[in-house]
Amino acid sequence: MQKKTLSDITIQGKRILMRVDFNVPLDEEKNITDDKRIVEALPSIKKVIENGGRLILMSHLGRPKGKPNQDFSLTPAAERLSELLDCPVIMAGDCIGTEVMQQVLALQDGEVIMLENLRFHAEEEANDPDFAKELASLGEIYVNDAFGTAHRAHASTEGITRYVQTAVAGYL
Repeated sequence: MQKKTLSDITIQGKRILMRVDFNVPLDEEKNITDDKRIVEALPSIKKVIENGGRLILMSHLGRPKGKPNQDFSLTPAAERLSELLDCPVIMAGDCIGTEVMQQVLALQDGEVIMLENLRFHAEEEANDPDFAKELASLGEIYVNDAFGTAHRAHASTEGITRYVQTAVAGYL
């Protein structure tokens, strides 16, 4: 069976919800010590940006045990991605909620927002259907580019696919 990829969809003007694996190692000062996972996601990310998509990135970092913990914030990953892309990456304060939805709906073509750590919510690892549905509501198209987490039945990798019309693979 042929799977659709990022190359098979129309991106222009669409909200592209992309699951990436930015679970990167950090030192005590919260500096990234190895950005390989971010760099490897660049082809998929650039494809969306260069084709006028409105990119919503989601990932986990570490094991915050289902509660917000700034030691596991994705802010360093958003900052590093911004450097690599040479363009701003908006950092959301959460991954769901009214404020996040407003930020996502305000995106213009070619802009990028990074959602805060999915694992700040226990519902992510529990594959909670309501959590998956709320994540899915942020995008029009779902792209899984998180090769390292694709085997997990979590809300952002498996559950979400039940609530989007179009789900495709990224280049990873």
